[in-house]
Amino acid sequence: MERWFKLSERGTSAATEVMAGVTTFFTMVYIVIVNPGILGEAGMDFHGVFVATVLASIVGTLIMGLAANYPIVIAPGMGLNAYFAFSVVGGGGVTWQTALGAVFVAGVLFVLLSLTSFRYMLLDAIPASLKHAITAGIGLFITFIGLQNAKIVVDSPATLITMGKLTEPMTLLTIIGLIITLVLMAYRVKGYLFVGMLITAVIAWFMGLLERPKQFVSLPSGLSATALHMDIGGVFSNGLYAVIFTFLLITLFDTTGTMLGVAEQAGLLKDGKFPRSRGALLADAVGTTTGAVLGTSPTSAYIESSAGVAAGGRTGLTAVTVSLLLALTLFFSPIVSVLASIPAITAPSLIIVGFLMISVVRKIEWHDFEVVFPAFLIIVLMPLTYSIATGIGVGFIVYPILKAIRGKWREVHPVFYMFAVLFFIQLVFLSH
Repeated sequence: MERWFKLSERGTSAATEVMAGVTTFFTMVYIVIVNPGILGEAGMDFHGVFVATVLASIVGTLIMGLAANYPIVIAPGMGLNAYFAFSVVGGGGVTWQTALGAVFVAGVLFVLLSLTSFRYMLLDAIPASLKHAITAGIGLFITFIGLQNAKIVVDSPATLITMGKLTEPMTLLTIIGLIITLVLMAYRVKGYLFVGMLITAVIAWFMGLLERPKQFVSLPSGLSATALHMDIGGVFSNGLYAVIFTFLLITLFDTTGTMLGVAEQAGLLKDGKFPRSRGALLADAVGTTTGAVLGTSPTSAYIESSAGVAAGGRTGLTAVTVSLLLALTLFFSPIVSVLASIPAITAPSLIIVGFLMISVVRKIEWHDFEVVFPAFLIIVLMPLTYSIATGIGVGFIVYPILKAIRGKWREVHPVFYMFAVLFFIQLVFLSH
């Protein structure tokens, strides 16, 4: 173990790494509850998605821990799951099988990019402010979905959306759960999202909104309902090129940004560079591809890994510990199913994760008009059009146009012009 994970070299111990893994697990385990609930909105089988979520997370995280030796967790990304369910399937009018096909294609491309230097060119072509805008826009989109699920925000014939009836039991419970989770967050309670879910579930039981599961433990089942159901042909017959690109783009730079942030926190960067980046990116790429085969949305590196780093995690043993704990959750699907069936239990997590993501707006260069206006369009159009791809597409089209108008067309990376043309074709001629 010492030789494999280099514990002494990184100034840590097996006991510290295990405790760091436990800490990380409790901060990110909410995804095994939230993700099946979100993808269930696309018509996917809850139990199948639950098992696929756990297995894809285990595969990606084990590769991260054993091959790259980083204390970073891989799991289906928040935002990408919402995009899958509400934009691609719900808004795009395609089946979830076709959406899984798009995830698979994006995953294969991600694997190929991870093996070449083109990944750096792709990341360098996009201005940092636009990357931050995409993250912020996804955060706003996720929050909007959480508010809708809780019926805090509802449809209105006159104004399209309006405030819901806050005295409705489920809506009231959501507000209570949100307040409880925010208090836990304010007091820096480890795993505040997951703990908030459990406390909200107890309150829901006392309110008569939560039924006691018939059993608490069961063998993993249901994977056959989602595994190997990809419709790759439907991806191309429906012209889902922007969807593939969106999955790939967000996964690539979101994962890279998270990995750099966590590695810097752990003191693992060398001269500002990220050692073994190929293995780390491959962990996410393989996780995404595996997830598509099994039946879940794209994976991503989890910023919650920073909680484990704060607890002393410095090696892949932290990630391996998380994988083992995730494996145990496979036997608790009856409990997870009951928790995910109550919108008030999952909605607070969506709202708070959205808040955490939108906070990156402070990093946008607001003084640069050619960048900031496309960034603004990306942020507002994602929730207003109910499509992450549309928000990115419009922003990516407007950015080079503004640069050209200001006589700065040489400042735009050649690859970015290709992005703009592809998005223009998608939005104008292939849009659903």
